[in-house]
Amino acid sequence: MATQPEKTLETFPNPNPRRDYHIHMEIPEFTCLCPKTGQPDFATLFLDYIADEKCVELKSLKLYIWSFRNEGHFHEDVTNRILDELVGATQPRFMRLTAKFYVRGGIFTNVVAEHRQQGWQPLQAVDLAQFGAQSNTRG
Repeated sequence: MATQPEKTLETFPNPNPRRDYHIHMEIPEFTCLCPKTGQPDFATLFLDYIADEKCVELKSLKLYIWSFRNEGHFHEDVTNRILDELVGATQPRFMRLTAKFYVRGGIFTNVVAEHRQQGWQPLQAVDLAQFGAQSNTRG
């Protein structure tokens, strides 16, 4: 049986729910149709999230993304819809979806949508470059 597009997002248990760790995915083959002209729109999607109890399963994500190929969507609509459905499936601590649409009519469109779990605060970033600079000053 051939693989088909699917709207279902499957998940699996976060293997380390006690730790905030960054999951980054790049999806370079997103397509949908312009709702005005019916012409194809192409984008690279960047998904960044910090899981809580569940992570998104990659094959189901691929089939889910594929399901938009023959649907008409404005860039802003489809980016927010995908984020909302991913948040609904995974309930992450944090999630950001960046959609970088390729040029159409001389215009590039980038849409960034975010979700933060109520009460979640990111940990302070560690700047390791500062430690390298200090060690170079010692004689």
